[in-house]
Amino acid sequence: MPAKGAAKPLSLDAVFDELKAMLVSHATRFTVRTGMVKNKRDYHLISKKPVELDDGKKKERYFASVIQQKHSVGFYFNPAYGCDEVKPLLSADLLKHLDGKTCFHFAALTPQLKKDVQAALKIGLKAYREREWI
Repeated sequence: MPAKGAAKPLSLDAVFDELKAMLVSHATRFTVRTGMVKNKRDYHLISKKPVELDDGKKKERYFASVIQQKHSVGFYFNPAYGCDEVKPLLSADLLKHLDGKTCFHFAALTPQLKKDVQAALKIGLKAYREREWI
């Protein structure tokens, strides 16, 4: 039972909505896609121009996505893998939610985690701008 006066945990719908709102605030820099994951809520930010990578030229590059799963909301943050300088700059609390190379799973968002996600987005945008991917 939650402590008296404790905040009620957000539903996964609310967690998705909060993470999506963070991405929406950067949408003008990217192509936005939704409906890419069957039977799941999703929102994706993708570079608008081709990018040069070690393995050749790609027509696009994902920046970040949010996908509502059964037990959590996945925040897929490609700069954590594609830009070597990004991951060391992410907060320890945020990294506790990392599963794999780019996916952070959230069942709830604390005020600090929201700040950490916002900070990660800022760091990732800087890395993408420096590479001229946006």
